Amino acid sequence: MCTAVRFTSAEGQMFLGRNLDWGCGYGEKPRVVPAGFPVGYRFMEDAPAAHAAVGMCVDVNNYPMFFDCGNDAGLAVAGLNFPGFAAYADAPVDGKKNVCAYEFPLWVAASFSSVEEVRAALEGAVIVGVPAGEGLGVSYLHWIIGDAERSIVVESRADGLHVMDDPVDVLANQPSLEWHLENLRSYVTVTNDFAHPARWRGADLAPYGAGAGMRGIPGDSYSPSRFVKAAYLNASYPQKSGEKDNVIRMFRTLEGVAMVEGAARLAGGDFEYTLYTSCFAAGSGHYYWSAYDDPAIRYVGLADAAGAPVDRLVTPEPRLR
Repeated sequence: MCTAVRFTSAEGQMFLGRNLDWGCGYGEKPRVVPAGFPVGYRFMEDAPAAHAAVGMCVDVNNYPMFFDCGNDAGLAVAGLNFPGFAAYADAPVDGKKNVCAYEFPLWVAASFSSVEEVRAALEGAVIVGVPAGEGLGVSYLHWIIGDAERSIVVESRADGLHVMDDPVDVLANQPSLEWHLENLRSYVTVTNDFAHPARWRGADLAPYGAGAGMRGIPGDSYSPSRFVKAAYLNASYPQKSGEKDNVIRMFRTLEGVAMVEGAARLAGGDFEYTLYTSCFAAGSGHYYWSAYDDPAIRYVGLADAAGAPVDRLVTPEPRLR
């Protein structure tokens, strides 16, 4: 499972980050796709990357299977688990733009410069559920895509492709985005204000301290709970200036919905935990992340591909923030 958050700084720079929660890793590392990288598509015409992109991925024969990434135009995308709700086409559909699920993050980051461009390109599109290669499965996902103006969520369901505005700039896992947004109405009375004393008959009641107004916000790891808490934190966090304070904001927000090993088991019996937390800073092109077993925040950046051959993925040397 996973949680993603988007916001902007006081200067209007976009930050998009996520927790990737699962029971094991896949050898993922941050990598950079240089502008001009030859992107091969399964059912669409191959095209060189119009934009450089950086993010967390698994390198499959020099093809970046991105979990999340951002590009040099300030556009970012993250894929989150959506089993039981995601439904893909089994094969390409004539007359449609056929994008494989595993291609989707790279296609977005390599091809477009804004959410509006992505939304327009998705008209008449179909997500195709074929594996990237022999021995590889199909991940059933939905995606959050953000720029400096807004975010959208893309869900491929049995009744077709849904492209929806995300007014809270948050995504978790199943159910659908519409369900999560409706569920937020159950928390309409929650506030970050200091609670006023009350009088119940002859009893004077005063709060123990700060946080009484937050009573009712869930703290478990269930997907609806993480969506609610992330939406609350994202709406309540004071807007910050500069990259440093906004990276801190992202990591502290996602820390509030992180999964701790031992708290929740997957269906197969393994404990689920937050493998890594990431943050793409659109203004600088830096990609920050920390791992469960190493909480130090490191970063790489789009600039790390400068001078590199355009036909190869770049694996930069991480630096400490």
